[in-house]
Amino acid sequence: MKTLLHYFKWAILVTVLGLMATFWLGYRFDGTLRAALSFLLIGSVLAVLEISLSFDNAIVNANKLKTMTPVWRQRFLTWGILIAVFGMRIIFPLAIVAIAARVGPVEALRLSISAPQEYARIMAESHLSIAAFGGAFLGMVALSFFMDEAKEIDWISRIERKLRSMGTIKGVTYGTVLLLVLGFGLFLGTEDQATFFKAAIMGLVVFMCVETLSHVLDAESEIQSAARAGGLGAFLYLEVLDASFSFDGVIGAFALTNNLFLIAIGLGIGAMYVRSMTIMLVEKETLNEFRFLEHGAFYSILALAVIMFAQSLVHVSEVVTGLLGATIIALSFVSSLRFNRRANS
Repeated sequence: MKTLLHYFKWAILVTVLGLMATFWLGYRFDGTLRAALSFLLIGSVLAVLEISLSFDNAIVNANKLKTMTPVWRQRFLTWGILIAVFGMRIIFPLAIVAIAARVGPVEALRLSISAPQEYARIMAESHLSIAAFGGAFLGMVALSFFMDEAKEIDWISRIERKLRSMGTIKGVTYGTVLLLVLGFGLFLGTEDQATFFKAAIMGLVVFMCVETLSHVLDAESEIQSAARAGGLGAFLYLEVLDASFSFDGVIGAFALTNNLFLIAIGLGIGAMYVRSMTIMLVEKETLNEFRFLEHGAFYSILALAVIMFAQSLVHVSEVVTGLLGATIIALSFVSSLRFNRRANS
């Protein structure tokens, strides 16, 4: 029987190497032990931040991965994690600065090294678009789960039965998210409204494209070869979903440090724990054993979507976001234990 150490050995190794790298980076940056210890502490906090914000991501990943073939599952857990760490934690912030400042990627990298304060300022100015895009996309992910007429298990029955019945109405999920977008957008100034609405609509369009592409690719795979079903389409869906989850962590990281490489190391450590949790949930079939855990994850995603919209108006601490998600998932876990206890009595 596989132990926790088996699942988390690579994450622990990356943690040790990553924290050593943050210590070296701090010493190289300022040449003092104090700076090295400061970088070490910030790297550790960033890793914890990423884990707390992404536990629901691991549950959703596990739910999708259990339907994928072993080949595509392994591809996601290897290539997918590289894309998540390198792409979202390094390329994504550079791309935002490059687009916002209208400079090339090399210049954006130079800016992050030589002028970290200016780099952080540009990232902060892009927060409204990121919040609107991420909120719309994650809102669609959560409501698509609850507003599904084929859904059979309810955790909070009074709410979920009504949402499931609404699933018979075509386009109701898009309409609900659009109402949320409109509600929050009305409190913004005219210029910010245009930015907010454009980014939110783009989030809806991307979700629609990914969903459509996922169904088409996997349907074609199923026709061509049963061994390839649940492959490329599901892979793309998980990558975009992971990117959406990463928005909050990447933006929140700049509240702690302006150093791009320190952010990449800290969030990368956290991403490895998410990967390990995902593998453990799939192999141990935890989602089957704890029937409401998946519901808790999607409620957490819905809460994160609303928080991202709210961040267009007020600052919401990443600590609050992480604790709220962890609390919802913990409650779903306890409810699952109680259900199992009643079923076995």
